[in-house]
Amino acid sequence: MRSTRLAGLLAGVAFAALASGTAQAQMSDNVIKIGMLSDRSGIYADINGEGSAVAARLAAEEFGNAINGTKIEIIVGDHQNKADIAANLARQWIDVEKVDVVADVPNSAAALAVQGITKDKKRIFLMSGPGSTDLTGKDCSPYGFLWTWDNHAVASSTARALVEQGKKSWFFITADYAFGHSLETEAANTVKQLGGTIKGSVRHPLASSDFSSFLLQAQASGAEVVAFANAGGDTINAVKQAAEFGIPQGGQTLAGLLLNVNDIHALGLDTAQGLMLANSFYWDMNDETRAWSKKFEERTGRKPSMNQAGVYSAVKHYLKAVQEAGTDDADKVAAKMRATPISDMMMKDAKIADNGRIFNDMYLAQIKTPGESKGAWDYFKILKTIPGEQAYINPKDSGCPLVK
Repeated sequence: MRSTRLAGLLAGVAFAALASGTAQAQMSDNVIKIGMLSDRSGIYADINGEGSAVAARLAAEEFGNAINGTKIEIIVGDHQNKADIAANLARQWIDVEKVDVVADVPNSAAALAVQGITKDKKRIFLMSGPGSTDLTGKDCSPYGFLWTWDNHAVASSTARALVEQGKKSWFFITADYAFGHSLETEAANTVKQLGGTIKGSVRHPLASSDFSSFLLQAQASGAEVVAFANAGGDTINAVKQAAEFGIPQGGQTLAGLLLNVNDIHALGLDTAQGLMLANSFYWDMNDETRAWSKKFEERTGRKPSMNQAGVYSAVKHYLKAVQEAGTDDADKVAAKMRATPISDMMMKDAKIADNGRIFNDMYLAQIKTPGESKGAWDYFKILKTIPGEQAYINPKDSGCPLVK
């Protein structure tokens, strides 16, 4: 009898030890490691870059930089806007440094490369910066989540607003890679669907400094709208040079299909005033956004872009899912992320679709005149809210094989 009880006790101890070991193993290497892979030195460094790393750190600090005793570690890398460098870094991080999550990755070509690697290696991928709809379309992943915006949302919203103002003929100056091509396509499709016409388009290399030949073609086209299907430093350079060429003074409207508050800060209101844009975040929307943006500005000296706010939202939601799931296992965390609505200072009760698209609201805004602005960073007039269901492609129409 005694031996039976003893055997049972030993079996119980052994089971408890095994269960404890299993639970411990669920947190790989006793660390939750997040790799912030960004453009830290190029045309997207201002709207992502170090600011994205700061946003991720702010999210981690809300958990005390640890979950259930497991440390949260954030490492950073620069993909230099090159898909091969992005792929190599992601692969090294996962294989050698045991990174659990790759995050940020502005530049669609780089993000598509990383999407393939994180899918194969079963690692969570949190995107706030790339815009290609292929990331939630034909190249979607059960581990990939596209936060903040995409090309369809920003381009179609801006195009619709301008065509509804009667500006129906368009010319595109487009960055010659996956992101720019997609941005132009989304805007052009909206223009044509609303009865407008495309007068022409021209493509420029990434990180161009001289847009003169492209602007001359746009000017000669006579199009009512000259649309820039590019971002960051390319958009800033193009809009500045367009103003120097007298294009807006000649009656043509300039449209930046992807603009951030940082871009407006660099352009100045004298040049940017009147521009229409679609964003998913603005620092001065309410008390919550102002309070978080103040913390961000204390670290960076600048207000956050929507991409940087999106990094915070994505990392916070991931960490919350890890906390609730009690593991950093990618399949279990991805399921928890999808099952839990996103609620934070950026978005409220936003859902994640089967294709990894986050259905947050977008906001149509117009840039203030110098006379309307109360000071630095007071740049946006929010004209209307565009619900996520209207802003984004229906997952059933996305081409993603994960959509049931």
